[in-house]
Amino acid sequence: MRAALLRAYGAPLDVTEIEIAPPEAGEVLVRIAASGVCGSDLKGIDGTSPVVTHLPCVLGHESAGTVEATGPGVTSVKPGDRVVIAMNGPCGRCRNCVRGRVHLCSGRSRMTTIMGMTADGSTRLSAGGEAVRPYIGIGSFAEKAVVAEAMCVKVGAGDPLDLLALTACAVVTGVGAVLNVARVEPGSSVLVVGCGGVGLNVVQGARLAGATTIIAADVAASKLRLAETFGATHTLLSDDLPKQVGAIVRGGADYAFDVTGVPAVLPAAFAATQPGGTTVMVGSPAAGRDLAIPPGVLFGSRRLMGTQGGDANPARDLPLLADLHRAGRLDLAGLVSERLPLDDVNDAIAHVRSGAVARSVIVFD
Repeated sequence: MRAALLRAYGAPLDVTEIEIAPPEAGEVLVRIAASGVCGSDLKGIDGTSPVVTHLPCVLGHESAGTVEATGPGVTSVKPGDRVVIAMNGPCGRCRNCVRGRVHLCSGRSRMTTIMGMTADGSTRLSAGGEAVRPYIGIGSFAEKAVVAEAMCVKVGAGDPLDLLALTACAVVTGVGAVLNVARVEPGSSVLVVGCGGVGLNVVQGARLAGATTIIAADVAASKLRLAETFGATHTLLSDDLPKQVGAIVRGGADYAFDVTGVPAVLPAAFAATQPGGTTVMVGSPAAGRDLAIPPGVLFGSRRLMGTQGGDANPARDLPLLADLHRAGRLDLAGLVSERLPLDDVNDAIAHVRSGAVARSVIVFD
């Protein structure tokens, strides 16, 4: 099959032929229909991702496709089923899973999958006899992927896979940060800093939650215009956030979301909330960077929280997002700036890196 290989950090991806082995017990072979290009993929290319430690690697994780074959013991999906591939496949047995906190699954199978390996330390991908690791156990910049059964979430026969692919990462992370993590209340005021693919979904998650004041902030005016189409009621070019937000909502916002991953932004977003407010760090700063939060700000009973993929339960949340899209309450089409073939994956990566797009989507025949 054809795939885009990362052979060296900082290098363009190499679209080439590689080998894929059949699925084994508990695994599913999926023919990829579409894969979004995410900032996490860029970290893999740059060598700053903690889970891309061995090369070559097939990046890509925000994806959907059609089941082509299943390994022994697979019962939840069958060939011909259309699925979204979730970013994690909870083991269902560890302490966190049995408590319903599947996003914090610590099972060995999940941890090895994140590092691009199966439980026995192998991989189903190879190139010229050399083992190839799929990014977080998916590797969807390829025509096919072998993934764990728990990562496959069935969707309807008429649902557009090129749009539902986005629910696997950008949408569930953004909407989940609002609904699962902050639990924004109706009538609240919300600040969203960073209006890329994930930030736009925080905006529409706030709209779904019933927030009445949704303030979008970014350094690019074009992204602010897009944020308005997703439900932002006010827009700000990022500069002195506490002062600007305070001019819109006296005392600051009830909730703030930092979707930038820029260390200096989180303290500003935190300071832009009112006493009793909640700030959620959605974008992750590079490893080794410190965050400076003035202690005095905490005395106002403000809360600072983190999230991993919107703290999602894929089996619960991905079907809900598909239902919301089907009902016209969740805009997925507006997120897609361009659709490109696998041969143009490096162009898509360049467009995401420049900030010129909300989402680039690699589509397959």
